[in-house]
Amino acid sequence: MNFKSVEFPRRIRSYVRRDGRMTEAQRLAYEENLPQFGLAIENNKIDLEKTFARNAPTILEIGFGSGQSLLAMAIEHPEYNCIGVETYLPGIGAVLLGMQRRKINNIRLYHADAVEVLEKCIPENSLACIQIFFPDPWPKRKHHKRRLIQLEFIELVASRLMSDGILHLATDWEHYAEHMMKVLSSSTSIINLVGENQFADRSEHRPIITKFEQRGIKHGRKIWELQFAKNKVTS
Repeated sequence: MNFKSVEFPRRIRSYVRRDGRMTEAQRLAYEENLPQFGLAIENNKIDLEKTFARNAPTILEIGFGSGQSLLAMAIEHPEYNCIGVETYLPGIGAVLLGMQRRKINNIRLYHADAVEVLEKCIPENSLACIQIFFPDPWPKRKHHKRRLIQLEFIELVASRLMSDGILHLATDWEHYAEHMMKVLSSSTSIINLVGENQFADRSEHRPIITKFEQRGIKHGRKIWELQFAKNKVTS
């Protein structure tokens, strides 16, 4: 399949547009640090070794929100390169501020839609891991077609993973977790690391419980994790 020409139903997007203002500190961090740590779709395929000035496994997080998980990952695992994709400007400002304060330099950021980033910027067979934590569940049945996790998207994601690369998802909505399991299990490009139709334990790649996750737990929702690996046969 030529993933560059995949036609997504109604053009799936990785985000719901949200309004919000950056704090003054976030704005200053954004203006000062985006030129160094920001990436642009217009630059097309990236050279990961050149971008990070080293050869290291690269993790891509789609929709990092306020960036708590992304920052924690970069701190806990400095041996990884980390790329974050987000359309929420205050979230990007928060990550750049966190990077500035903690002197973190192994994160790069896209202010863009993840589908476009995957299609235009990420080389095939290049990523060690792709993370998608708590995407919008679109709980109403009439909105299910808007969910990011659809087979066409998963095939695109799998094409960007290296051999044995990991696709790691988490959600606090049981029905969406069931949908994710059904979609991922239907792909021949990836295999479930913990067994057919089995959900995974919490991963070390989610080193903290974010504020968003805490809200779900407070409302009595369970956290569901899925970990699939790229099928070597399709690599």
